[in-house]
Amino acid sequence: MPPERVHARRRAIGDQIRAARLWANLSQEEVALRAGITLGPYNRIEQGHAAARIDTLIRIADAIGVPLADLVRE
Repeated sequence: MPPERVHARRRAIGDQIRAARLWANLSQEEVALRAGITLGPYNRIEQGHAAARIDTLIRIADAIGVPLADLVRE
């Protein structure tokens, strides 16, 4: 099991994804479709329950229309 710091960062990234998605006025379904992933895994990433590979984060950032750095900055 990953250390708490990893869980905390995963949740923070999920929060940043959610904030960017809401700012762009997009639903989870729209982002998942644009990113080419199914809704279930997208939802788990946004909630911070699943780790996302870097290529998935890039596709999510592109789907929302923000730089990747906006989703992962500390």
